[in-house]
Amino acid sequence: MAEPDVVALASELIRIDTTNPGDGTGRELPAAEYVATKLADVGVDAKVLVSAPNRANVVARITGTEPDLDALLVHGHLDVVPAEAADWSVPPFAGEVRDGVLWGRGAVDMKGMDAMMLAVVRAWMREGRRPRRDIVLAFTADEEGSAEHGSGWLVAEHPELFDGCTEGISESGGYTFHVGDRRLYPIAAGERGTAWMRLTATGRAGHGSKVNADNAVGALAGAVHRLHEYRWPIRLTPTVRASVEAIGAALGVEVDLDGDADVDRLLERFGPARELVEPVLRNSSNPTMLNAGYKVNVIPETAVGHVDGRIVPGARDEFEATVAELVGPDVTWEYEHAEIPLSADPASPTFRAMAAALVAEDPGGHVVPMCMSGGTDAKQFSRLGIVGYGFSPLRMPPDLDYGAMFHSVDERVPVDALEFGVRVLDRFLTTVG
Repeated sequence: MAEPDVVALASELIRIDTTNPGDGTGRELPAAEYVATKLADVGVDAKVLVSAPNRANVVARITGTEPDLDALLVHGHLDVVPAEAADWSVPPFAGEVRDGVLWGRGAVDMKGMDAMMLAVVRAWMREGRRPRRDIVLAFTADEEGSAEHGSGWLVAEHPELFDGCTEGISESGGYTFHVGDRRLYPIAAGERGTAWMRLTATGRAGHGSKVNADNAVGALAGAVHRLHEYRWPIRLTPTVRASVEAIGAALGVEVDLDGDADVDRLLERFGPARELVEPVLRNSSNPTMLNAGYKVNVIPETAVGHVDGRIVPGARDEFEATVAELVGPDVTWEYEHAEIPLSADPASPTFRAMAAALVAEDPGGHVVPMCMSGGTDAKQFSRLGIVGYGFSPLRMPPDLDYGAMFHSVDERVPVDALEFGVRVLDRFLTTVG
């Protein structure tokens, strides 16, 4: 049985501080060594792959019983975002269990899933069981940064470790989303692309008391304001269309997306479930940082702004043309970091196997596809032709918002949610063909 193992594994992983500040100074190596040891304990040969000082990944392959089947990648990241202990009710790296809930940075994002992966494989080895497909486990560094030392490095330097993998699963899907008395389980079958932008305005420096029509701060402020105010048009991708239709069916809301459908008006009838769709209907451009000047009475020569852009599949050309028009001729822009959007088939046999595993544990649940507003390591692995799904199953209670746990103060997950996830993951990985 894997359930008794998962809480101890998750707790011990949380106690290993793998904070990634995003500046290249992360430290996943102790967690990677811990994972490799836990796999070695049950006879699994795991490779610890050091990409930079203190930055490390773990990869292992479990041989399936049907070698003609394609391999499946199961990946989770070991790093976590920073946590200020003074803001927390429980020390963020203590891995404490209180009243049936595991607290700590990474409980949801995503050491809980790492622990489920370990618990399932350790149970297989102890009980002499095997999956049908080869399973490649990857525990990565640097997902909370650029992935330069994690999945990006693995794909560039060790692609042979993923030979035969055609699909993969990882974070942010398969959790309970409560809408009244309905329990939805969204599985990610797509991601918006990343488009982090740097805007630069250059003008004429001068005294703050003088007339200056060539003011870099003013030009930048105008460009940032236009990007903030712009209402991007709806672009219904196949995944989002399937998501809207499935959510409507689960909630008993009639959905007609043909012709001149008012999608925004339709989503009002979804109640809280609109959160699963609303962020991915469109491209987006959210200003996040501004930097200009050094003294209030000095007009600076240069002003710089940063905008977090996200792009739905198939809309990059439109995004770039619109950004160029909105920033105008007095401001230049460039990508500071860009990643591709992803799409996966929400009707594939693998998706159906995930849905079946969830419903077997919660017969009253409704599985729906979704597109993620952000991104995961699946973007890097897609360069090897691996189609990614978000599937980290957890049965969450109505009073604990799964999405709100990401990067938040007091991140936590119920113990029985992890145990549910282990059962679902085990069922899926041993039955999917």
